[in-house]
Amino acid sequence: MPMLNLVQSVNETLRTEMRRNADVVLLGEDIGKDGGVFRATAGLLNEFGPERVMDTPIAEDGIIGTAIGMALYGLEPVVEIQFLDFIYPGFNQIVSELAKIRYRSGGGYPAHVVIRAPYGGGIKGALYHSQSTEAYFTHTPGLYVVTPSTPADTMGLLRTAIRGSDPVMFLEPKRVYRTSKEEVPADEDFTIPFGKARVVYEGTGVTLVSWGAMVHTCKAAAEMAAKENISVELIDMRTLMPFDLETVLGSVRKTGRVVIAHEATKVSGFGGEIAAQIAERAIDSLRAPIVRLGGFDTPFPYALENRYLPSPERVLRSIRKAASY
Repeated sequence: MPMLNLVQSVNETLRTEMRRNADVVLLGEDIGKDGGVFRATAGLLNEFGPERVMDTPIAEDGIIGTAIGMALYGLEPVVEIQFLDFIYPGFNQIVSELAKIRYRSGGGYPAHVVIRAPYGGGIKGALYHSQSTEAYFTHTPGLYVVTPSTPADTMGLLRTAIRGSDPVMFLEPKRVYRTSKEEVPADEDFTIPFGKARVVYEGTGVTLVSWGAMVHTCKAAAEMAAKENISVELIDMRTLMPFDLETVLGSVRKTGRVVIAHEATKVSGFGGEIAAQIAERAIDSLRAPIVRLGGFDTPFPYALENRYLPSPERVLRSIRKAASY
């Protein structure tokens, strides 16, 4: 089994899927010769040529609109948006066109486009390179929203996205592109289904729910809690649309306490949807109020990045709050 970091896992998955299926094509700014701003597509231009690895103008609406047209003619485009923060010029193409084409056509045109975008803070990117706005896309029926946290999950979920038939927002936690490294399966048919969470740690005291780079923060917090004899069950959602409500509810019914932690601002963050579903379906199992933890409700700061991002210590305080109620 090869040992890869997260960005290498993206690169290897794109390579194997392009070898497997000649209809898979890549579009994005600087993804060819330069290999993308994070080098996720390094070497692919040399192997597959400019007809399948296409550098585009700096025009997100044009990039996504072109990919939609390609998909309608049977190609399998994988788009790279340099940062999720830059996607908004193409927002109308995604939510008004891409997400609705299957429904508008009575199922005749699935418009299969995978949109990859690095997201989240932790790289000193300040306001325009650090946001976690995944909730915008979970609010749009017709889109899958995927948020892996590990190299192996990235490989399995990206392969599922490329081999599927519906549009996918594939959001990559850039803070852990090169800090998270592990063995990944060598099997080129290794996939992970959407809508299936991963239980990182099993526990009995508090359920801790997260996704993306925050999973690593939560792992550190859970290990700190264990030293205080607080048993934490950590759940990595992996996909937000669809999301694995049954795994969350099963854990909450066991522990009776839940903390939901994410990088996005707390107000209208996706943690609110998970909290609402728990309150609707498992309120009789709760022994403490649901605790939500997120980024502050301000634009993302440069100088105070480490204060803005939830730290293991902040997560630990939330765990203590739930456990001691």
